[in-house]
Amino acid sequence: MVIVEFSPQISVEINEAVHTLTAAVENAGVSGVVECTPSYASIGVYYNPLQIEYSEIVRRLGEIVSANQVTTKRTARRVEIPVVYGGDFGPDLESVAGAHHLSPEAVVGLHHDPIYRVCLIGFTPGFPYLGGLPERLETPRLAVPRAAVPAGSVGIGGRQCGIYPVNSPGGWNIIGRTPLQLFDIRHVAPCLLTPGDEVVFRSICKEEFAEIAAQAGVS
Repeated sequence: MVIVEFSPQISVEINEAVHTLTAAVENAGVSGVVECTPSYASIGVYYNPLQIEYSEIVRRLGEIVSANQVTTKRTARRVEIPVVYGGDFGPDLESVAGAHHLSPEAVVGLHHDPIYRVCLIGFTPGFPYLGGLPERLETPRLAVPRAAVPAGSVGIGGRQCGIYPVNSPGGWNIIGRTPLQLFDIRHVAPCLLTPGDEVVFRSICKEEFAEIAAQAGVS
């Protein structure tokens, strides 16, 4: 693997540059390149050493950058994520509100107001790290992680927002849950979200949660 690093800082502009270069490398059709994995501020380019040598892959990546071929941007896809906030679905909503001297309703309003950006997928298959969380809602992760967090849980971890795609341990502050399946291995494209997508949250009631879950076959 070759890593192309942009900056130690995290910003929308840098992440956009990451995805722009990712698209350029993928569109260049370099023989031997297996996969490009974008993160906040870098790209991992996986290659087959039996098809292309390290020095050659580095040279080709340099050409793509220096020749100003990084012009093809991925068209952002906007995905709406319905969420039930609070209660059993969001056990940390009250504590997040208290930490910021806000009402739970104010936290919900602040949370679903922005348009978020999927900066990368990681941690578990399909887990989106979302940029765009309002500064007012930045909350440290839990001192003691939970042994089990239900799939669909929407959480806050520091400056990030994320959605747990599968049941797993986790230390983020859970403020709600979506009935959508973010990861389904039965599909050709198993992840609902991909890097570069835009995400908007919509507050729903438990009845609508049950309806959407039933339609999607989520238990």
